[in-house]
Amino acid sequence: MNTEVPTLSFGEPEPEAPVAVQEAPKPQVAAPKDEDILTEAERRQVEALAKQINLQDTNGILQYGAGTQKKMSEFSDAALATVKTRDLGEVGDMLSGVINNLEQFDPNEKEESGFFGLFKKPKKKMDEIKVQYDKANVNVEKVAKALQEHQVILMKDIATLDKMYASNLVYYKELTMYILAGKKAIENVKNGKLQEMRTRAEASGLSEDAQAVRDLEDQINRFEKKLHDLELTRMIAIQTAPQIRLIQSSDTMMVEKIQSTIVNTIPLWKNQMVLALGIEDSTKAAKA
Repeated sequence: MNTEVPTLSFGEPEPEAPVAVQEAPKPQVAAPKDEDILTEAERRQVEALAKQINLQDTNGILQYGAGTQKKMSEFSDAALATVKTRDLGEVGDMLSGVINNLEQFDPNEKEESGFFGLFKKPKKKMDEIKVQYDKANVNVEKVAKALQEHQVILMKDIATLDKMYASNLVYYKELTMYILAGKKAIENVKNGKLQEMRTRAEASGLSEDAQAVRDLEDQINRFEKKLHDLELTRMIAIQTAPQIRLIQSSDTMMVEKIQSTIVNTIPLWKNQMVLALGIEDSTKAAKA
């Protein structure tokens, strides 16, 4: 077996330290552009809308994208209403109640010893176990039925949240298309009509031409503010998407807990009760 051995030297230069090799900087991945989320058909819609925008149409500018903003507002109201009607705390309490009911009933509880234990007859103990089981079973069945009803409601909520997520995505895309079309329209006006009007105003020196330039600049500024307002609305859509998924995840986890309680915990408890009663009967028969 080869082992590393020490090496000694005298008067020889120390070995040069290895030169650290600098890694080439990793190319930065450019952030995706708004156009990247659009299909070719949607991009053509943006181009067509950009050509239709008339900055001198005051009413048209005021109503630009307002329909989608209204739908977003109604969507937010619907989402708030959905959250308000939910009460997962009650479902959690019911689940805890089921577990407590099951844990409180112990058919294998030890008999009392001493003087009072003499009065604990086998038949009396069997009757007590059956009474306790019947009482616990009634409570468990009642809660299980209520849990099943909550499970149905939660599953409907999950489906509704899926639809809400899809609608939110549509609104986000619509707002993005309005913003892109608006920016293209502004760019076209700045590079085209505005430049022509400035050139004409400088050449003519007329006050009305200069005023026309100022009017168009004001119209551009107002439209830019409108686009900023649309961007704020789009930010709401961006923030809403993960919130919907978070609520949906909580609902899904609760449905899974309910299902596990109904199909696993309760049947297992019943099986244990049947075994306990059977063992008690067998013990009684053996002592007879």
